[in-house]
Amino acid sequence: MAITKAVPQGTQDHDAHEDRHDRGARRTPRERAAEEGRHLNSPLLLTMLMLVLVLLQSPIRRALSAPVMQSWTTVFVAVMVQALPFLVLGVLLSAAIAVFVPPSFFARALPRRPALAVPVAGAAGAVLPGCECASVPVAGALVRRGVTPAAALAFLLSAPAINPIVLTATAVAFPGNPEMVAARLVASLIVACAMGWLWLRLGRTDWLKPPSRPSHDAQSKGEAFWGSVRHDVMHAGGFLVVGAMAAATLKAVAPESWLRAAADNPVLAVLALAVLAVVLSICSEADAFVAASLSQFSLTARLTFLVVGPMIDLKLFAMQAGTFGRAFALRFAPATFALAVTVSVLTGWVIL
Repeated sequence: MAITKAVPQGTQDHDAHEDRHDRGARRTPRERAAEEGRHLNSPLLLTMLMLVLVLLQSPIRRALSAPVMQSWTTVFVAVMVQALPFLVLGVLLSAAIAVFVPPSFFARALPRRPALAVPVAGAAGAVLPGCECASVPVAGALVRRGVTPAAALAFLLSAPAINPIVLTATAVAFPGNPEMVAARLVASLIVACAMGWLWLRLGRTDWLKPPSRPSHDAQSKGEAFWGSVRHDVMHAGGFLVVGAMAAATLKAVAPESWLRAAADNPVLAVLALAVLAVVLSICSEADAFVAASLSQFSLTARLTFLVVGPMIDLKLFAMQAGTFGRAFALRFAPATFALAVTVSVLTGWVIL
């Protein structure tokens, strides 16, 4: 029979402490510095940041008072104020879809054939009263719930461009040109369906990587809903900030004389307003009033501005990359831009 000798608990604790002390003594200075760095906590970092801001308050104040920085701040705040309410709306809809809507609903609501599901999903975009900030998280939720990606992408592109709020705003902004409403509706729906069919034909599953969502199986419906809301707000909101910062930077440094020179050339006018729509990143509920103010440009060029903006701009590209993956955004965004410009010109030639 084997006999084991009991070791007092105090002796075990002392030996463990000595062992940790020996391992600590054997660590190199670099390892000890790394260990100390890991112990830096958030309050300490916040205190250090506040101290730096206090010490540098005078140069920071002078920098912020510069005209360029004032323009940057104005554009950044405007983009965020316009986008955040609709981002919240999209996040709430996304969470509701993920938690309360059974996957079988989409199988019943959309045609079984993906080619037919694309136009149905594109037309369904007319019922979402929001902008592109709302459509991205909703489209992500649709993909996660088993909807064919081509149909979800058609919804993503059509929802911010043909919903009743956007079309009403367009009619108010162009009271003397009611045909702009029809042209925007037709061109946007054509682009949305065409991109859905294009993805169905050429898209690859490894390009589209929706973000993984934490499991809420052990939670109640309410807990799962608010957990999903928090997840999407942190995820989509961060990319919205990045896109708004990029839009503000480009808007602050781009000379306005470029627009005046481009308006005299029909081809350059279309391309200039298409690029401007990408750079400004204006919410689709407000872009019609900006387009109406660009009276030196033709109606076709302004139609291009209205079709391109809700489908691809800086903040939307950042949100698409964060939601579906960078490989997807780098392919989907240029194709959408080119098709939106082409369809806008053809639609303007026929209707306007």
